[in-house]
Order: sequence, then C-alpha cells, then structure tokens
Amino acid sequence: MTTTISPRVDPPAPDATNATRPVPPRRRRGLGRWFGATGWRHAVGLAMVVFAAFPLLYVLSASLNPTGTLVGSNTLFRSIDFSNYVELFNRPQQPYAAWFLNTMVIGTVSAIGTVFLGALAAYAFSRMRFSGRRIGLLSLLLVQMFPQLLGVVAIFLLLSAISDVFPAIGLGTQAGLILVYLGGALGVNTYLMYGFFNTIPMSIDEAAKIDGASHAQIFFGIILRLVSPILAVVGLLSFVGSTSEFVIASIVLSDPSTQTLAVGLYQFVSQETSTNWTLFAAGAVLAAIPVMALFLYLQKYIVSGLTAGAVK
Repeated sequence: MTTTISPRVDPPAPDATNATRPVPPRRRRGLGRWFGATGWRHAVGLAMVVFAAFPLLYVLSASLNPTGTLVGSNTLFRSIDFSNYVELFNRPQQPYAAWFLNTMVIGTVSAIGTVFLGALAAYAFSRMRFSGRRIGLLSLLLVQMFPQLLGVVAIFLLLSAISDVFPAIGLGTQAGLILVYLGGALGVNTYLMYGFFNTIPMSIDEAAKIDGASHAQIFFGIILRLVSPILAVVGLLSFVGSTSEFVIASIVLSDPSTQTLAVGLYQFVSQETSTNWTLFAAGAVLAAIPVMALFLYLQKYIVSGLTAGAVK
C-alpha cells in the first residue's frame, strides 16, 4: 500500500495594487439623522435639567443678595454676600436656630415612629391570620383617600380637649403635633410596607419557628434586615413630609419658640411690603441641607438592598 503525499501549496501573494489602495473615509451621519436617532434625547434631558436646576439656583442667588428683595435677583449671582445667613441667627424675635432644632426633632421622631409603627402593623397583617384582617386593610386604604387637611378642625378641637386632661400632649405642644403626624401617615405606610413584607418568603419564618424563635425575634432579628429598603423609603418620606408641613403645624404650634421652620419662615414674607425675601431664601437653603444629606445617606441602603435582592 503506497501513501500519496500532496505537495504543499503556498497562499497567493497579496496584490500590490490592493495593499497600496487608500481606505475610503467613513461617511459621517448628518446632524438631522443624529438628532432624529439619539440627539432629541439629549435635548430633552438638558431641558429637564435646566427646568429643575433653575429654581434652586435662583433661591441660592437670592439668599446671597443683600438688598432684601427679589428685584435684583433676576441676574443670578450678581452679588455674593453672606450677611443674610448671619442675620438669620441674630434676630431675637424670630429665633431661626430654635425653629431649625424643633424641625429636626419633630422630623426625626416622626420618621422613627412612623417606620416602627408601620413595620409592626405591616408584619401583623402580612404574617398573622386573624378575624377582621381584610376589613382592617381596606379600612386603612379607605381612610387614606381623604386628605388630612379635611380634619384640621377636628384635630384642633381634639387637641384642645386633650389639653384639659393631658397638657403635655395637647394643643401648643410638639408632642401633640408628632402624634398627629404619626396618625396621619400610619395608614398609607402600613399598606406600602404590607406589600413589601409579602415578598419575603414564609419559609424563613417557618424555619425560625422550628429553631424556637418567637414572633418578636423573627421580626427584629430577621424581617427588619430583609425589608431595609422600604424602611429607608418610608423614613425618608416621613421626614420630608413632617419637616415641610405648614397648615397643621401653624394651627397646633402657637408659641414662636416651639414652631417649625415652615411656620417660622412664613413670618418673613407674611406682610405685603416685606423686604425679607432674601432672608426667607437663606433660611430655605439651610433647611434643605438636612433633607438632602438624609437622602444621600439613605440612597446607598436603598440601592444596595435592591441590587442584593436582584442578584439573589
């Protein structure tokens, strides 16, 4: 048997004319085609950024304007002066520092209480079966359809009557205002947390019960860690809502030393011929700093919790 070996065939040499032929330049898309494909998105995004950033820049520019009115604030940052921020803390009739402290205390206590009470109620509705459970959920949802502003007269009369029995939580006290905020936000936050609690598998609770854990141990040791994103969201919304609320706070709190920033800053511009608009702008800028700082602090917890759940 003979084996035939085929001769080796070398590849053809490249053509010299093809090697030296210049590469034609790529045709650029026209401005109209680019704008129709992706450019309009950039235009819409830029317009929304300008729409959202202009009021913030205008208030910041007005706070740095020493004239006291908004007439000279049309030109942004024409003059930069920090005298308005200094004058805020040098007015004995309008104690801005006390308003700021009162707002932080009321907002923090309201946020913590709202998160704690809402989480307890949501855990009970989600994990326990009892008579009236469905009616209770529907009642919470129905009550929240009516705005809290409709009950201002009832809130005033109720706190006025409570003042005769328990003056510490009656009309004119910060504790009474905090109780009003807790009651107003309990329903919607409970329903919001209830939907998030239902996403946690029941098998986790059953495994913990087999190991001898009680409902309190399951709630504080396991469930609260798994629902941290919704706790951060509810806490942030409650803090923002309680610190910026005006109507109920102006009715409940009458003493200037116990008022919040929303009520106190209104005194700067309540008169028709007021020249304290720049002071109002400076106070608003300082009032926005804690809210912004809290949002940036809680944002990482919200994002980390959502991404961890997605990867799992």
